[in-house]
Amino acid sequence: MKEIKAEIKMKDLDKIDIRVGTIETVEDVPASDRLIKMTVDFGAFKRTILVGMKKERENPKEVEGKQALFVVNLAPREMFGIESHGMLWDIGYEDGIIPVLAMPEKPVPNGTRVG
Repeated sequence: MKEIKAEIKMKDLDKIDIRVGTIETVEDVPASDRLIKMTVDFGAFKRTILVGMKKERENPKEVEGKQALFVVNLAPREMFGIESHGMLWDIGYEDGIIPVLAMPEKPVPNGTRVG
């Protein structure tokens, strides 16, 4: 098991805007060997988010229609000519296991904040 990261203050957590969104579509990014493009519905807005899950799942489209947690206040980042506006919050990547979605136990309104 990895060591616990350095202690932070509660105000540091307040900087991260994590919200529930429904993954509407998953598309291949042909120029990349690991990225897929998600369209995610957050209720009041939708985002394009690039996720490095192409090699992690036999069929990345299996997550379409699922709710998951996303960081929505990261600065946009362009990769392979596509601008990504957020980050999927998944479980396992840092521990070297095949990641799984971090998701609510039951459906909640899109855009619901974590915390």
